[in-house]
Amino acid sequence: MLVMAGLVAYFIVDNYNALNNLQKDPENSIFDQFENNAELEQPPEWEGTERVNILFMGGDGRGKKTTTEPARSDSMMIVSIDPVTKKAHLFSLLRDTWVDIPGRGQGRANEAIVLGGYKLSMQMISELTGLEIQYYIYTEFEGFKSLVDAIGGINIDVEKDMKYTDNADGNRYDINLKKGYQELNGDQALQYVRFRHDATSDFTRTERQRKFLSAVADKMQNLGNITRLSTIIREVSPFVETNLSATDMAKLGQLGFGLQNAGTAQLPPSHLLADERVGGASVLAITSEDQLRDYVQEVLAEDQNAPARSASPGENAASNAASP
Repeated sequence: MLVMAGLVAYFIVDNYNALNNLQKDPENSIFDQFENNAELEQPPEWEGTERVNILFMGGDGRGKKTTTEPARSDSMMIVSIDPVTKKAHLFSLLRDTWVDIPGRGQGRANEAIVLGGYKLSMQMISELTGLEIQYYIYTEFEGFKSLVDAIGGINIDVEKDMKYTDNADGNRYDINLKKGYQELNGDQALQYVRFRHDATSDFTRTERQRKFLSAVADKMQNLGNITRLSTIIREVSPFVETNLSATDMAKLGQLGFGLQNAGTAQLPPSHLLADERVGGASVLAITSEDQLRDYVQEVLAEDQNAPARSASPGENAASNAASP
């Protein structure tokens, strides 16, 4: 979305109108049922100079009773951007993390969205990470597939054979990928980012999702997709919910040019996780939320693409003098 916004920062009318249609009117939104809940906090406004944080949520809508309700956000990713340095960091939150859901007690992180909509998810993640979440973007399986197909597929190195059969869906979302570098269409891409049926489960799945999202951002910047931008936006619009207006995206788009990916990380990190059982089910407990928020700030202070700093002559001399 940020790349799309950057490419239409010139306010070309057709693209601007297409972006404007991404924000749904309340009566057409799956979050309409939550809008009048006075207990939910309004997302903070972004003034344009402070850090901006965007929450991406991917819902698994297969078990929904109706099409007018959100699904659990089984994929949650945060893009955090410093507008001064133009450095972006990407975090992914493990869906089974046991958290405090504001006003609802404790539960899995992916449950907040069905209890209070996007505002509750944003508030929960803000309190958990210490990052103020100003914006969200939500889609389900078909929206993800539509985006990948609209931009002509994604080239990705599939790390291993991936196979899983799910008869509950009439085999609509079975997974069957072969190892190797290849171009994935929308259906295959969904298989890739969903696969978690091995020993590392959700841990490597969130890593693949961060890797794939970076590849999508790169693909969006090629000339063919730039010229087809309004068409791409209209193809994905029916499947996307967001509180980003076209004006918001144009403002963010000014950051899009020259934006650098400074690193990615999993939340919570492995050293702050503990396996626990709640009601007979396994969940991922956080050993220290204070240390989690400190970890987020440590990641934001790093640039994984920066070259390693060479020691100065004075440091080398001091090191040699201290050597036995």
